[in-house]
Amino acid sequence: MINIHKVSKWYGSFQVLSDCSTQIRKGEVVVVCGPSGSGKSTLIKCVNALESIQQGDIVVDGMSVTDPKINLNQLRSRVGMVFQHFELFPHLSITENLTLPQIRVLKRSESEARRKALGLLERVGLSAHAHKFPAQLSGGQQQRVAIARALAMDPIAMLFDEPTSALDPEMVNEVLDVMVQLARDGMTMMCVTHEMGFARKVAHRVIFMDRGVIVEDCDKESFFGSPHARSERAQQFLSKILQH
Repeated sequence: MINIHKVSKWYGSFQVLSDCSTQIRKGEVVVVCGPSGSGKSTLIKCVNALESIQQGDIVVDGMSVTDPKINLNQLRSRVGMVFQHFELFPHLSITENLTLPQIRVLKRSESEARRKALGLLERVGLSAHAHKFPAQLSGGQQQRVAIARALAMDPIAMLFDEPTSALDPEMVNEVLDVMVQLARDGMTMMCVTHEMGFARKVAHRVIFMDRGVIVEDCDKESFFGSPHARSERAQQFLSKILQH
């Protein structure tokens, strides 16, 4: 589904990604973790060309993101993205936030887009808030709307860039519950997160990054169950993140 091959990226003279390669198969849930500044978010943004790459290639369902002829709207409708800070349109209602992209990009009729939107709001437990505006919702509710908006485009895969890091602790679980259900429904997912409980519950694989390099890429049982077999840097990370 997603093939990342020898990807490198620089910001000026600073190399943020170095020779990164991995594959995500259809229906697979992959968690990307690592310390701040390790390149996790940059890597995931490269998958749907929100960030450009200088070397290597990323192929998503047969589409190369480095192809100058690529239709970026088509790519981004096929690969849903959920950000740290919701990115909802504040002047549109919740329903309008879900219908507008469908009408503009997928050319759906307003009635068809609305039907899809209301069905997804029910799926994420927000039917009662369809008429409200983003500012009237909690952070956790807004993030669930953002997930529903991405799903409205019928994506083949979903990317999550630290979707719970901006939330109050009480709101984290309501977002993770939606993500867990998505994973159990077979959605292909690539998630940048520090929520190791989520990783242990639904991830098939864990990618650990440090200083722009993929240091570990293994199944979750090996990552969590055999920490002594991991790299020294991964062991340090695990010892800090799992001690509480």
